[in-house]
Amino acid sequence: MSLAAAIIAAARARGATLATAESCTGGMVAAALTDTPGSSAAFLAGIVSYANAAKVALLGVRAQTLARHGAVSEEVAREMAEGARRASGAGYAVSTTGIAGPGGSEFKPEGRVCFGIAGADGLRSETVEFGARGRAAVREAARDHALVLLLAALEG
Repeated sequence: MSLAAAIIAAARARGATLATAESCTGGMVAAALTDTPGSSAAFLAGIVSYANAAKVALLGVRAQTLARHGAVSEEVAREMAEGARRASGAGYAVSTTGIAGPGGSEFKPEGRVCFGIAGADGLRSETVEFGARGRAAVREAARDHALVLLLAALEG
């Protein structure tokens, strides 16, 4: 069973609903979940908020948070996840925001991705440094990590 299929099965077994808020992954997490037959019983919505203005308008990320911490931060990842959960009415939401590359800076290097997970048990975030392995590889790794976090939250 694929990771996405395990998530959908776990959500269905618990009567849980899911949402995503994605920036650097551009909808890849939502696509993985909705590729699974029966996903409509658990998956409610996916929001791709690539631009900061979309993060504010669609997810309720505070402009002050963006100004203080930047889009690639755990603070923004948490607000994105909570915003997706609130906007969709889902029980759980996962978010991704990062620098897939090419590029980056000394302070925010290529391959850095911040994740948020919002659920009944609260709001958490973490940062993973995937390294400068190329845009496609960073995005795929971020998608897979977001799925792992979502499954862990459902099983938690």
